[in-house]
Amino acid sequence: MISRLLSRFGVNRTVSIVRNEQKELNIAPVHHLDRAFKTATFGMGCFWGAESLYGGTRGVLRTTVGYAGGTKDQPTYRNLGDHTEVLEIDYDPTVISYQQLLHIFWNNHEYGLTTVIKRQYMSLILYHDDEQKQIAELSKAKEGKRRTPEVITTEIAPKRNFYPAEDYHQKYRLQGHRDLSETLNLNSKLLRTSYVATKLNGYLVGVGGVEQFKTEVDTMGLTPSQKEYCYHYIEKNEGQGLYC
Repeated sequence: MISRLLSRFGVNRTVSIVRNEQKELNIAPVHHLDRAFKTATFGMGCFWGAESLYGGTRGVLRTTVGYAGGTKDQPTYRNLGDHTEVLEIDYDPTVISYQQLLHIFWNNHEYGLTTVIKRQYMSLILYHDDEQKQIAELSKAKEGKRRTPEVITTEIAPKRNFYPAEDYHQKYRLQGHRDLSETLNLNSKLLRTSYVATKLNGYLVGVGGVEQFKTEVDTMGLTPSQKEYCYHYIEKNEGQGLYC
């Protein structure tokens, strides 16, 4: 069954198959969940891996990669100025706390946590209110003691600006699955805001794993063929490390 499904997803006929399922079963991709949320902003190296990491985390509703922390107006990837690659995370605080998001932050830097590197990839926490500032500072102090004699280089600063990155950076791993992405009806806005795109961008590279995916898959608005396609790649990639 799976080999037949994968062959379908490798040809143009794939999209029409899923479209038929969507119509016959009255299923549509879920791009927005009407839940109260809070926002966190982190810089932890290349933002592709960070977006997948948090996207596959329970309680995370939306992720957007972009540039922040600097003074340049309207930065771009090729003209970043003094900004840093960051990830904005909208999360449900009844499911995951800011402290838990920080735990993931401290333990999943690709580089730069204890080594000074160029500003584009520096370790950065941009807090949204005084509560986040206090939690972040206490968390950094605790992490610093744990890592002694290493010295943490992470900067903590107020979040003053955020510029979404170019479309090709958003949900980068998901966009590698072109036929699946097309059947999700993604446009420029939804690449930044879609719930289902956020989740699949993490799950497809193995974040969260199969058992966790089972607990969330029915919230995403996927057809049977889309689900089976996703299960194949989650099983294949579960346990592998993230990379950029």
